[in-house]
Amino acid sequence: MNPADTRQLGGTDVRLTQMGFGGASIGELFVNVPEEDAFACLRAAWDAGIRYFDTAPWYGRGLSELRTGAGLRDRPPGEYVLSTKVGRWLRPPADPARFSTAPWTGGLRFEVVFDYSYDGIMRAYEQSQLRLGVTRYDLAIIHDLDLGYHRPEQRLTAHFAQLAASGFRALSELKRAGLIRGIGAGINARGLIPRFLDLFDMDFFLVAMPYTLLHQEVLQDEFPRCVERGVGFVIGAVFSSGILATGAAPRAHYNYASAPPEILERVRRIEAVCVRHNVPLAAAALQFPLGHPSVASVIPGASRPEQVRRNVAAFGQRIPQDLWAELKTENLLRQDAPVPS
Repeated sequence: MNPADTRQLGGTDVRLTQMGFGGASIGELFVNVPEEDAFACLRAAWDAGIRYFDTAPWYGRGLSELRTGAGLRDRPPGEYVLSTKVGRWLRPPADPARFSTAPWTGGLRFEVVFDYSYDGIMRAYEQSQLRLGVTRYDLAIIHDLDLGYHRPEQRLTAHFAQLAASGFRALSELKRAGLIRGIGAGINARGLIPRFLDLFDMDFFLVAMPYTLLHQEVLQDEFPRCVERGVGFVIGAVFSSGILATGAAPRAHYNYASAPPEILERVRRIEAVCVRHNVPLAAAALQFPLGHPSVASVIPGASRPEQVRRNVAAFGQRIPQDLWAELKTENLLRQDAPVPS
């Protein structure tokens, strides 16, 4: 596969390179990232033909947006696609002495305010404009509206109601004004896609953990509803936060934590199939989601430029159809999972 080839994102007029750059790592997710390394990652992605860059206010509490904007500042605006997130805005901490940047290893000392109201969406948009150094960006993604961040269910329901009452109107106005070209939502768990579709006119979803080489349950009911409505997908966390790149190694990361035994065993079995076909596990993980015709891009992150180059090489690895067939025979891949050809 060629990372620079483009695909249309749902019913929008936006075309994404089928490999993008995810900005969480340069926000210092697991390790501190020197500024020069962050910029070198962005240069390596650009040199490989990648023209889609995704970031968020949450990534490093503003650090990823600052670095992404600075790294792209000299690039012609019309030559790349930029997405960031809404639903959080940042402010100085109320108690600086006790403030921690966790879960970020480094990042900036800003406190997060969840806000899915009209004013909150507009504030998040304007803050991102300033951190990125742009007058507009392409895609706005509703971020982390799920039980992982908003427990109990009543709290999540209240945030959805806030978005429905006024927040989505802000996104619609931004789109009509040409200040964004598409509206998406980040999906970290099953069950959320139908909730968004029932309430809002979505252009796409940025799907993280629910659709990877490890998990495809969304093919059963959630993805078909999107296909019927012309809603597209971007796939984040394509390595399941690490384990599908490193393999079942000690202390491998899965879903932003240590991988449990059952996941380690499943990855070992997938690895064994890959070895039999002389294909790196990371190559299969990167390329698999693009077998679905509604997937426009996968967006692996990187904290060092050599990781970007390694991802690009894996993306170009030839994968025989027999590998996908064996994964299905071994019940390691759903029978109805579309695969790259």
